[in-house]
Amino acid sequence: MTVSTDTHPHADFPADFRGAVLRPGDDRYDAVRALYQGRAADAGPALIARCADEDDVATVLRHASDHGIPVAVRGGGHGSDGYAMPGGALVVDLSAMKAVTVDPETRVVRAQPGVLLGELDAAAQEHGLVVPAGTVSSTGVAGLTLGGGIGHLMRRYGATVDNLLACEMITVDGRKVRADEAENPELFWALRGGGGNFGVVTAFEYRAHPVGPDVVAGQLIFPFDQAADILGKLPAHMATAPRELGLLAVLAPAPALPMLPPETHGNPVLVLVPVYTGDLAPADEVIEALATLGRPLANLVAKMPWLQANSMLDAVAPYGKRMNLRGGYLPALSADAIAALTHHAATAPSIPGAATSFNLWSMGGAISEDVAEDATAFSREGAAWLWEAVNMWDAPEHDAQYEQWATTISEAMRPHSLTSGYTNLTDDLGDVWRRGVHGSEAKHRRLRAVKAAWDPDNLLRFNKNIAPATAG
Repeated sequence: MTVSTDTHPHADFPADFRGAVLRPGDDRYDAVRALYQGRAADAGPALIARCADEDDVATVLRHASDHGIPVAVRGGGHGSDGYAMPGGALVVDLSAMKAVTVDPETRVVRAQPGVLLGELDAAAQEHGLVVPAGTVSSTGVAGLTLGGGIGHLMRRYGATVDNLLACEMITVDGRKVRADEAENPELFWALRGGGGNFGVVTAFEYRAHPVGPDVVAGQLIFPFDQAADILGKLPAHMATAPRELGLLAVLAPAPALPMLPPETHGNPVLVLVPVYTGDLAPADEVIEALATLGRPLANLVAKMPWLQANSMLDAVAPYGKRMNLRGGYLPALSADAIAALTHHAATAPSIPGAATSFNLWSMGGAISEDVAEDATAFSREGAAWLWEAVNMWDAPEHDAQYEQWATTISEAMRPHSLTSGYTNLTDDLGDVWRRGVHGSEAKHRRLRAVKAAWDPDNLLRFNKNIAPATAG
């Protein structure tokens, strides 16, 4: 995404800004603007304001508000859309704001917006605690949280927003406010799933839970010809599985592991990724029940530290690849949905250095049953599974091919999917999608009203944007 800089008065950027200011051509500019989404490097922002603290954030936002400048926000830089560093834009860069504090008595964890998931996990695990969050350690906690937050613990403890106690936020005109159930409750409702539309959050307070230090996790790898049968059995299996079991099913090319037959290397397989965080005594029985759904080529499940379990997926989420991401909620893992997924997994483009994977996350338990749909902006009503299709490649000349492939996948899965969805695990799919992704029309109107109250001029527009409600 590129914006015009003709009216951006960056020459008079505030002198009282204490962080680093980077422009094209500066020594650290290219390194600082690098994102998880490699395509974002094609066009750089006009100015990156690397904030030292919340006062810096307020300074940038007052400057932007006074001059009518739209602002992009970088936290961890992990969003697949690349909205954190739009071409020609003014960027509020929060990546240096990395403080984490843990109160082991109250189990309250406080994190600044530059904190990455691996850093949050490490700090909480020093006290035997975990904040339910994502699954890749380079993910920024800010974007993850504001979009909702799903991961291996969602069946046990719910979404990240279900464990969010408060936010401290800088408004677009530079005021510092707090949002929780008692103070600015409508803003707090919107921040739990509505993304970075309303202000710039400079601190998150979470409720943490005891987990680990050891859990049971890993991969069960099955031949592709068993995939449809096993996926068809999973809904009944997970309906009676303990909440302590998180499950991801992946259709992807087999890695060249020595325990796998050579003929499978590079060809599609089904991988079940269980993460069991309960009492370890019945763990073998829980995993064996999954393994016997088919005849696995390899059982790589073992006891391991939580920090290792929650970074297993780092290997399939390298930083800086060109990529696109499509996803949605399934009300049921039907035979037709399975057929669509397995067909596209079997026919994915094969280009050296590129990879396509199809992921299915089992919902249910706490994320589906413990929090009412209208309690937060994050939607989950009626969602039994979450599907995502991830394409990653290296060369710009393959962009069009993979964009067409992503469109084909989206169209194939549309009849099986809900109109609501998880905004973090799909690229922005346009106005109609944005009107439905948070659930009901009433929720969309409510979000637009909150947007109008806090960002009426839509200066925070580099996101999955919620347009402010208009008068009348």
